[in-house]
Parts: sequence; structure tokens; C-alpha cells
Amino acid sequence: MKGNKKIKIAVIAANFYPDITKCLISGALDVLHTAGISKKNITVQLVPGCFELPLACQKMAQRKKYDALIALGCAIRGKTDHYTYIAQGMTQGIVDVMLKYNKPIGFGVILVHSYRLALARSSVKINYGAGAAQAVLAVLQNKK
Repeated sequence: MKGNKKIKIAVIAANFYPDITKCLISGALDVLHTAGISKKNITVQLVPGCFELPLACQKMAQRKKYDALIALGCAIRGKTDHYTYIAQGMTQGIVDVMLKYNKPIGFGVILVHSYRLALARSSVKINYGAGAAQAVLAVLQNKK
């Protein structure tokens, strides 16, 4: 994609599972750097958990500084309904921000039933952070 050096992207990552978050961020940054996005044009912001992702995405979108956002995180189902409400609220909130600001948001949030599955989806082989970065780059390419 031509002109990648001028593209500005914010990566917003829920840090509730820091080892998973680190891998997701790494996957996203690898894709962005390989695509030619300048390091100075990438902002990484951590938030405590997935429920905080929509608000952080909204604040970044309001700045009108970024061409796209990438939301990263991990929620693991427990024995209560908490996971369901967090996953639904977070997902809908991110969609609402994307549509309100007409801003592509790559969705790299792992929603799984176990920590083992989360590790598998944040590995080198399968990385939701990398997939989210690829998605926003594809959307940006189609906007031109």
C-alpha cells in the first residue's frame, strides 16, 4: 500500500492478561511495521481491561489524529455471567465508535473459554493482534 509512512494508527490494548496483551501488541506492531507504517505514527495505549476499550477507542477517534484504531484484549469465560456482559458491552461499544466516527477499528480481542486457548490465539502462528492490524490496513486500502 502506497503512502503507508503517513498513516497514523492507535493501538488500544486491555492489559488484564499482560502476557497475552504483550503478544497481541507485538503481532499488531509486526504487521504495521512490515507494511511500512512509521513507528512515530503508531501510538500504543493500555487500559485496565476489555470493558474500558470502547471509551479509549472513542477518545482516540475524537482526536481525529488517527486513520485507524486497533482494539486488543482478552476475556476468558469464568463460572459466572460476567464474561458474557463484558464481551457484549465491549463489542457493541467498539462497533458504536467505529460507526459514529467512520473510523476503521481492527478487532483483536480474544474471547475464549480457557487461558490455554488465549495463548494459542496470541502466538506467532495465530495472533489476533496481527489479524486486527491486517484488517485495518485492508480497510484503509479500500478507502482510497
